[in-house]
Amino acid sequence: MLNYTEQRVVEGQAETLDERVIEIARVAKVVKGGRRFQFRVTLIMGDNHGKVGMGVGKANAVPDAMRKATERARKNLHQVYLSGATIPHQTTGKVGGSVILLKPASPGTGVIAGGGVRAVLEAVGIRDILTKSLNSSNVLNSVQATLQALEGLKSPQVEAARRGKPVEELLPYWERNKKHG
Repeated sequence: MLNYTEQRVVEGQAETLDERVIEIARVAKVVKGGRRFQFRVTLIMGDNHGKVGMGVGKANAVPDAMRKATERARKNLHQVYLSGATIPHQTTGKVGGSVILLKPASPGTGVIAGGGVRAVLEAVGIRDILTKSLNSSNVLNSVQATLQALEGLKSPQVEAARRGKPVEELLPYWERNKKHG
């Protein structure tokens, strides 16, 4: 897994985007004359502060596929709700046969995830989380399922208003213990 940080200037302020290549795969299309090979690059781009996007690019050469994937990831950047260095509540994402379970973790736990799921969570800026990959281990589907789970996160304030409860009741137990103990 390759990663590097890209620096770009947007209206006078510097915005750093963390770009992580998750997979470079050689894919084939079977035609009458045989097989036509191309390269598929999957990458994640995030700002480590709640913004993340995924891009997939296919081309005859890896650099061209990387360029396409980078452009698509930049276009697909979207905001994710975070609660400090973790997520506000447990969530699940399902794409194809891949099911990803994300659970908030107390400070100091770290990112308990593997492969593409870890790359997505680190690009978002999550430092404490527990994950479980269920069923399929397909890299592309598990990354998409992770993004779907992150998109399903709700702000604690919005969720508390929907349920008619105070925000403090929806905080994780380690946050509630700090305030009461």
